[in-house]
Amino acid sequence: MRIRKAAGEEMLKLWGYSDVKNASPTARFFYQNIVSGNTIFWAVDHEGELIGELYVFLDMADKDFGDGVTTAYFCAFRVQKEYRGRGLGTKLMETALADLKDRGFCRATIGVDEERNRRLYHRLGFTTKVRDCYTDPCAMDENMRTERVEEGYSLLSRNL
Repeated sequence: MRIRKAAGEEMLKLWGYSDVKNASPTARFFYQNIVSGNTIFWAVDHEGELIGELYVFLDMADKDFGDGVTTAYFCAFRVQKEYRGRGLGTKLMETALADLKDRGFCRATIGVDEERNRRLYHRLGFTTKVRDCYTDPCAMDENMRTERVEEGYSLLSRNL
């Protein structure tokens, strides 16, 4: 298994879309940001199959998430269930954090809503609460506007 940068077309395939025209608004948002270079798509590749993903948005409309200069936003961090507990998620996150630091960024942010995820992100160094959030900057509605999150979540950060 190896950690590598992946392309927008690979994200579409991973999410079950044949092309961007048929993709959901959220998938189109991710794809467009990957293709433009504003988002780095990190993947865990197991014999040609992507079994883990992490997206690093360098610049966001809401600068608390990512400002393109000092702070970037980590989003959609997932490893397939059958591969969890092997340290792959930690390695994926550490690889993305190191790359971000090499790019001159000083801080990373991540959104967290569940207690089990909060413990994981705390272990990975995301211990500073930036604020409570009620919109997801990466989930788009049909009009390409951010979607509201009724139950809310915390935006956490860590220094690099």
